[in-house]
Order: sequence, then C-alpha cells, then structure tokens
Amino acid sequence: MTTDSHALDSDTIVAIATPSGRGGICVLRLSGIQAKPIGERITKRTLIPRSPLVSRFFDQDNEIIDEGIALFFNGPASFTGEDVTELHGHGGVIIADMLLETCLNLGARLARPGEFSERAFLNNKMDLTQAEGLADLIDAPTRRAARQASASLRGAFSNAVSDIATQLVQLRVYIEAALDFPEEEIDFLAETKVTDTLTTLQTSLHQLLVSARQGALLNRGAQVVITGAPNAGKSSLLNRLAKDDIAIVTNIPGTTRDVIRQTISLQGLAIEFSDTAGLREARDEIEKEGIYRAQNELNRADIIIEVVDDTLAQVSTVLTPSEAPTIRVHNKIDLSGRHAGTFNATTTHHSVIGVSAATGEGVAALEGVIVGLLGLTDTSSASAFSARERHVVALTQTTALLDQTIEQFMATGAGELLAEDLRAIHERLGTITGTFGADDLLGEIFSSFCIGK
Repeated sequence: MTTDSHALDSDTIVAIATPSGRGGICVLRLSGIQAKPIGERITKRTLIPRSPLVSRFFDQDNEIIDEGIALFFNGPASFTGEDVTELHGHGGVIIADMLLETCLNLGARLARPGEFSERAFLNNKMDLTQAEGLADLIDAPTRRAARQASASLRGAFSNAVSDIATQLVQLRVYIEAALDFPEEEIDFLAETKVTDTLTTLQTSLHQLLVSARQGALLNRGAQVVITGAPNAGKSSLLNRLAKDDIAIVTNIPGTTRDVIRQTISLQGLAIEFSDTAGLREARDEIEKEGIYRAQNELNRADIIIEVVDDTLAQVSTVLTPSEAPTIRVHNKIDLSGRHAGTFNATTTHHSVIGVSAATGEGVAALEGVIVGLLGLTDTSSASAFSARERHVVALTQTTALLDQTIEQFMATGAGELLAEDLRAIHERLGTITGTFGADDLLGEIFSSFCIGK
C-alpha cells in the first residue's frame, strides 16, 4: 500500500471538532506526539488515559480561557492510533478560537480536512471503506442512508470485499503451486476446483456490485427530472409529491422558466426532483434558456417523469433520447374521467401511470414505481452498507476483468495467463479498501472530509 508522505510526518495536529457558533460545548481535538504535553500545559494537570479531568484551561501566557473537561487517549488505543487529547469547553466562537490559538502557539498545527481519519487509516485503525462510511454517516441525507453508512463504518462493506479477496488469494496460491510443481501434472480444465471457484467468485462479485450500486444510490440520492409540455401539470405534481407549494402553479402555459429543485424522502431514499420548463418552441429568450436548462437536466437524470395532459386527445412525446428509465404520467385523470387503475403498463425501463395532481389519486403508485425503477423496492434485499461512485467503478472494472479472465481461461486453459489475470483482479479489488492505492486517490478521498474529522 502506498501512502501520502505528508501524512507520515510527526506533526501534532489540532482542529475544532464541533460546528462553529454558539452551543452547549465546543470540542478541540489534538493528535500526535505532542498531544499529551500540550494538553497538560493547557490544563496544568497530569492527564491519565481515558480518565476525564475537570480543569481550567490556560493560554500560553497563563491566562484562564475557560473551564471544562480534558480527555486523553494514549496511542495506539485511540481513534487515530496516536496520542489524542480532547478539550471540552463551553460553546462559543471566541472561546473555541482562543483554545485553538493556544494549541497552535504551543506547537500544534492546524489539521487538514479529514486528516484525523487519514491518520486512522494509515495507522491501520480502519480501512478506506470504513473511513468513507464515517464521512457518509455525518452527511447522511436520510435515516436509511445513516444506517447503511453506520454498517460500512462497522466493516460490513470491508468484510464483503475481504471475503472475495480471501477466495482470490486461495485460488492464486493453488494455481501458483500447480505452476511451480509441473510434475504433479494438474490439468486445469479437468480440475473442477479452479472453474468452480471462478464461478463462485463471479457470482459474488456481481452480487457485491449490485449492493454497491444500491448503497451509492442511497448515499448520493437519486435525480428525478419532471418534464413535458407546458401546462401539463408538472409543477402541480411536484407540489403534490413534496406536500408543499414549492412551485408556482397557474393556468398560463410556460410559468416555470428555471429549474426548481426539491429533495424529497421516499421510503428512506433522498430523491431530488427537478421541475423544468415546458418543452415547446421557445417564444422568447428567457423561455429558450429555460428549455435549454431543462434539456441539460434530462442528461443527468436517474429517472425521467414525462407529464402529459390526459384530457388531450393526442399525446406527443417531446423527450430527447436518454438511457434513463422513463415514467409517462397521465395527469388530470380527475378531469378526463379515467381511473388510475386503467394505467398499468410497466417494464424495466418504461412505465405508464395515471394520476391526479389535484386530488392525489395515483400518486402513491407513482412513488412506488419510482423506488422500484431505482432497484430499492424490497428493503430487506437492499444494500446493507453505504458505498460511493468510486467503489462502483472499481467493482465494475473488477467484475469485467474477471468475466474476461474466465472467458479466456475456458478458451485456452493457460494457467500462466490465469495467474497473471487474477493478480490484476486482486489489485483492482484492493483499491476499494486501500490494500492497494495511490497517493492522489487518498488525497482526494480525505480532502472531502470535514475539518476535525
């Protein structure tokens, strides 16, 4: 595993670990070889590991700043694996700044974003997926996402990757041994152990990829774009889904000119709905810009909802080509006289739903279709951990490599090629947890963390 050189220095770092502003308490965290001496200089007391100490806090000029609790954790039995001191004082911007300034004057330096977690990773206190799970837990948009992130922090994702890595190692050892001792004359094609293990690995990776995609979706939230012709009821539908008057609704076509976004929780999934300008030939420059923005929204959508007016005899589609699943929503069924139950055309990529944004009929069914198209209908089979897009990319590449490897091995039976391919697969898989990695990857991951974490 490669490491970032600046994370291996002996600096003692400090940061305010609580949000800025007025509050009941503020917490400063120090980590490094000087964490204990600095803490003892500020408190003028001897710090005992894991023993909370009520004390006054003094600055470098021996002036009293505050009174609170000092807590010391000796490494490696700490979050970072280093000596860690926490100073719990009264909440307030000035008090926190004075304590921070004192720590800096006594030899600590200000921590970079995510540096505490980075040091925990470099000191083998957690792997990358656990560190990212910690950050995701802090930023979780829903309770369900928080539970998934907590599972990743506890190692659920790491353990799943580790199980596959263990199978890979065992297979590599077996193949390398067979190559090193050719007198055993093992026929790879006749030996079912190799093919059975490859098939098992293939199944496990595909299942993990599905779970990771769901975990990433829960983590980042989904993008659903509402589009259609003017006056079809797009804004009314958004208001009904949000249970609030988010968008202006009038009988004048083209009321919505800009993109209106609202995040709504459906079955524990944070979904950002975007209400866009009605698609038609633009009648002025403002409407032209609104339609342009609407088209851009369609390009980033996970699901597209095309709203049509069910009272009109003809329905003309105005959608641009997209790979995203589409739900055609026939709105105003309260005026057309049709019932929601008459619309039941549903496939894996396209659905037709009848609703009334005015009365709410059919909206619950629409919500169910949205969640179903995202692959999260059955909560019991959904991902048990949070994931990120980089995990999905790594698993997609790993799965593709294994698929190609199996196809090549079945065609050639070449053990040497199989051994080399499995090594590449193992390394690619290792980038998820940080077993194999690069300095720029680590820097990118931890720089997105909040200060003090």
